[in-house]
Amino acid sequence: MTNHSETTGSPEDSGISGPEDINRTVYDSGGAQQVTLRSPAELADALPYLLGYRPEDSIVLVALHDRDGRGRFGGRARLGIPANPDDWPSAARQLAHGLVTGSERRGTRPEQMVVFLCHEPAPGESGRQVKERLGPLAHTLRLECGALDIPVVEALCVSDGRFWSYCCDDDTCCPAEGTPLGLPGTSVLAAAATYAGLQVRGTLRELRARLLPRESPTAFEQEKALDTAGMALVPRILDAASRHEVAEQTLELAVRVMGRFAGAPPASGMVPEDLRDDELLGHDEAATLILGLQDRTTRDRAAEWMEGDEAGPALRLWRALARRCVGPYGEHAAAPLTLAGWVAWSIGDELEAREALALALAADPDYLFARLLHQACNEGLDPESVRRCLRAERVDRAGAVPDVRAAGAEPRKDGDGGPSTAEPAAPGPAAPALRPLPRRQRTRAPGGGRGASRSTRAEEGRPGGRLPYPRASSRRARPGGGAVGGGDRSRTRPGGARPGPAGPGTAGQGAEERSGVPQGGRPNGRQGTGGAR
Repeated sequence: MTNHSETTGSPEDSGISGPEDINRTVYDSGGAQQVTLRSPAELADALPYLLGYRPEDSIVLVALHDRDGRGRFGGRARLGIPANPDDWPSAARQLAHGLVTGSERRGTRPEQMVVFLCHEPAPGESGRQVKERLGPLAHTLRLECGALDIPVVEALCVSDGRFWSYCCDDDTCCPAEGTPLGLPGTSVLAAAATYAGLQVRGTLRELRARLLPRESPTAFEQEKALDTAGMALVPRILDAASRHEVAEQTLELAVRVMGRFAGAPPASGMVPEDLRDDELLGHDEAATLILGLQDRTTRDRAAEWMEGDEAGPALRLWRALARRCVGPYGEHAAAPLTLAGWVAWSIGDELEAREALALALAADPDYLFARLLHQACNEGLDPESVRRCLRAERVDRAGAVPDVRAAGAEPRKDGDGGPSTAEPAAPGPAAPALRPLPRRQRTRAPGGGRGASRSTRAEEGRPGGRLPYPRASSRRARPGGGAVGGGDRSRTRPGGARPGPAGPGTAGQGAEERSGVPQGGRPNGRQGTGGAR
């Protein structure tokens, strides 16, 4: 069973109540506007506006809070429906306890609960058969919520364009053949949501498609480019003398591509936007960026493009790079997916943030930066504390290093092939400014010993993330055959773990991330990269 997504909203911003009088509050510039939902049909119509997308194959719980005798929507939680019915009790328990615990953490325990089961019929199956097949799951959810002293006031099955109620047996309002759903966007709630600027962005599958590799004829070319880049870049990243140069080149390339994205003509719709960005990003450029971001310090600097004019092009770049992690390089997507999730969260798009971070953890469950951000986002924390840390890093680096590169500059060569000053790129919105990466200075711990050895390795510039190794064979596989740190994770690494500089995990708190490369440059187990630990 996989927890695809979890949403725990604040009761101050949304809510549900009982089946007879259900309130949804939306906000506009002039204040709060209330929309009252009085029937299961209106409740079913409200679901996409509660989540921001149309759920598929999902269990959705929505908490209700009593305020002045009127119910209001509270936190929401979603979980994929387990294929094996034996897993339904544990899924129901996990979802109910998670939502109630999250609400209590914010000081608002739910008084009631609403259940949605969303599932499309299998071939040869009707929506009514889906409703009957999922009946035991609905019953289990009601029992789990009841055990927490939170009654389920409505449980709906949504399938094949209709809905059924598990709580109402009145044929006048809930007939056995189901009730057709209203046309999208035609309800009072849809009008109020549109007026308030709320959007329903298709299905969850469509949202995830922006972050996942696509099957295309160019996938093999991208994989070859990743193989070639790995053989050229990995030895340089592992070498303390050249690692900083690789970081600078990676970030300079990212700035140029972001400037290219910012200057591109607009496209209408998610798919046209992504196809446009894919055309603007070459295979070799994508491979260089994907491998360069496996270094934790480089990734942390890239995370500073999180607000203002930088955020939009950066988010588009991280999405595009995640789509290029094809074939055996799927684990490499943890870095760009985490960056995409971070930028989305920073600009207020919690839906895409949760999905991107969940996909990052699916690519590498041990990716610490993604795990910390995913937890913080799900708990409704304010990303401003993380932004302050990253801003401070940027300001400190700017004060220590006076060199500044022109935003969006494209490098050119002199006649003899040597590097020259930057030449401005084609006109367009400016890309983020970039400053060189300073070397970190550390002092050996008094007394030497094991702690001093770890400090020395960090001072010498060992990479903070797991990195791929070049391979001798030309077979289609990850360079070296997989990811460092995979396989038997219990194997002892020579010299123990190497703590690197703290990354931007939570506010005021660094996160120890281990390099999966032992001393001497030889891999343990699988080779490749999986990102931060």
